Amino acid sequence: MTYNVQIKVMPLKDLLDPQGKAVLGGLKNLGLGSIADVRVGKHITLQIDAASETEARQIAEEASKKLLANPVMEFYEIEMIQ
Repeated sequence: MTYNVQIKVMPLKDLLDPQGKAVLGGLKNLGLGSIADVRVGKHITLQIDAASETEARQIAEEASKKLLANPVMEFYEIEMIQ
């Protein structure tokens, strides 16, 4: 069976997000000064062939740990979607 999985990867809250700061500066230059902070991350969608939802989640977890997220600088969340 094929499972659709979304993985959200974001910078750790305690770390500086230079890309987010650059976007925030651009938004302020556009007159959107009411925006206080911006964090920029990645949204990854996988289609995984697996025997069960549990196996698909385990595969997504392994992919996240080994390649999709850097645990020193980022955290990730996995969501099974329809």
